[in-house]
Amino acid sequence: MLNIGILGAGTWGMSIAKMLSETGKNVQVWSALPQEIEFIRENKKHPNLKNIIIPNEITYTINIEELCKNKDIIVFVVPSTFVRSTAKAAKNFVPKNQIIVDLAKGLESNSLLTMTEVIENELHALSPRLVALSGPTHAEELALRLPTTIVAASKDLKAAQFTQNVFSSPYMRVYTNDDVKGIEISAALKNVIAIAAGISTGLGYGDNAKAALITRGMAEITRLGLKLGGKVSTFTSLAGIGDLIVTCTSQHSRNNKAGFLLGKGYTVENAVKEVGMVVEGLNALPAAIEMANKYKVDMPICETVYSIVNGEISPKNAVDILMGREPKHEYQGDFNSSF
Repeated sequence: MLNIGILGAGTWGMSIAKMLSETGKNVQVWSALPQEIEFIRENKKHPNLKNIIIPNEITYTINIEELCKNKDIIVFVVPSTFVRSTAKAAKNFVPKNQIIVDLAKGLESNSLLTMTEVIENELHALSPRLVALSGPTHAEELALRLPTTIVAASKDLKAAQFTQNVFSSPYMRVYTNDDVKGIEISAALKNVIAIAAGISTGLGYGDNAKAALITRGMAEITRLGLKLGGKVSTFTSLAGIGDLIVTCTSQHSRNNKAGFLLGKGYTVENAVKEVGMVVEGLNALPAAIEMANKYKVDMPICETVYSIVNGEISPKNAVDILMGREPKHEYQGDFNSSF
C-alpha cells in the first residue's frame, strides 16, 4: 500500500486525502493547527465540507517529522503564503529524491517565485522530484466524487507519471505535462482574473462582460507566461483556460466571490472576512504587477484589480477605464509580444 503524506488540512487537502484514502492509499494528514486536526478527527468532517464524511482510515499528526517519514509522496496543500515556512519546517526530515506534489497556487510576492520554485529553493540540497498538480478543480466537487480532471506537471516525466497513477480514480482523471512554469503562472493569475469577473457580476454586468474578462484575462496570462518560457499550448489546456473558466464562474470560487463582494461595495477586509477562507488572488496580486512591470507585459485587467484592491479607483471607474482604452487589433503581432 502506498503511503501519502499531506501537508495541510484545509478543504482541498481533506478532499484530496479523502479521494486517496478511498482508492486504497494509506493517508496521513498534517496541520500546524491542533484544533483543526482535533475537529476533523472527532467529527469525521471538515467544517467547510458540509455533509461530507471523512474516511476513518485517514490518520493525523501535528508533528511534521512524523508526516515526512516513509512516504511515497509528500503533498503540499497549504495556502501559498505558508508554502515556504512549511518547506523550511520539513526540510530536515524530507528524504533525498522525495517526490513532492504541490497543489498550492500562487506567487511569492518578494521573490516572484512559483510554488514549486519556493519548495525547490528550500529543499534544493535534497534534489526533490517536484510535481505541480493543477487544473479546473474545486474541493467541494471532488469530495462529492463528481467527475474532475487535473494535470500533473513536472520536468521529471517519471515523477509526473507516478503522480498520475497515484492520483487517478474513477472520478478524477489525471494528465501529464512538462510545462511547469506555464501551468503555475496560469494557476496563480487565474485567481486575479476571477476577482475581476466577480467584480463585474457584483456591479450588475452580465455574461458579455464576464466572457470578455475571461478571454482578455487569458490573453494577459498568456503574454506573461510566454515571456517566462511557458508554451502556447499550456494556456488552452485544462490547467490554463479550463482552470480560468471554472474559477471565474463557479459558485465555489473564493476569488470570484471576493470580487463579487468588492463589486457590491465591500472593503477588501470585509470581503475576505465574508468569504471565510484564503483568497489566493489577493496574495498573488503584488507579484503579478511586479512581474508585469519587470518583463514589460501589458496586463490591464490585473493592474485594474490591483488599483481597486488598493483603493486607488472604484470598481465602477475601473470598468470605465478598461472600456475606454485605446482601440487596437485583437492580436497585434505574434504570440510572444502581444497575444
